[in-house]
Amino acid sequence: MAATGANQSPLLCTHALEAFYGDAQALFGIDFTLEQGEVVAIIGANGAGKSTFLKCLTGLLRAPREAVRLAGEAVGGLPPGEIVRRGLALVPEGRRLFPSLSVQENLLMGSCSRRSGPWDLQRLYRLFPVLQDKRHAPATSLSGGQQQMAALGRALMSNPRVLLCDELSLGLAPIVIGEIYRALPQVTAEGMTVVIVEQDVGLAQRVSRRLYCLQEGRVSLQGRSDSFTREQVSQAYFGA
Repeated sequence: MAATGANQSPLLCTHALEAFYGDAQALFGIDFTLEQGEVVAIIGANGAGKSTFLKCLTGLLRAPREAVRLAGEAVGGLPPGEIVRRGLALVPEGRRLFPSLSVQENLLMGSCSRRSGPWDLQRLYRLFPVLQDKRHAPATSLSGGQQQMAALGRALMSNPRVLLCDELSLGLAPIVIGEIYRALPQVTAEGMTVVIVEQDVGLAQRVSRRLYCLQEGRVSLQGRSDSFTREQVSQAYFGA
């Protein structure tokens, strides 16, 4: 990854980001940076605030306008559709495919943002041939791993600046997880910037350049993914 110039802003960043569900505070002053072309992992136990953080980035949970910046512009609290048009796409936890639509129709929903870029149906089908084979089938007929491929493909069809992946491996067999993560280098080959939320710490460290660990809504560890011992990660993950 090329170094960021002294006067160049990160592609995506948050500053003192707080989030609430009603009166309950879920995030406490999260500072986060993401440079162009990076793969950054976010780890943490259930309830640590990982999915809440992604919801704030994508407008699914309201955030202060200046607390989230994309390419130097304040985007906190913008409607989700506007954030997608500006270049953030989410692969949500649980896939969230449209059950009434076919596989191909689900994929085409990702192109509604009309952003230009390299990802179209033909390229996506080369990445995941099984989706082409099943393109006319109902999305509900896919296996769990195939549904995850479709959810990832739908996000790529928006040609995002930043791809946000929430628990890609959740509930999948190891062989399927391997197949999905083997596709990641093809996704990042042209400089795609990726944030991966992942509970499998070893996997998160292997596929990312940097990582953040969240604990009870706060950053408990951050730095290069290969620089931490298992003990350091465990302490940040679970606390003292």
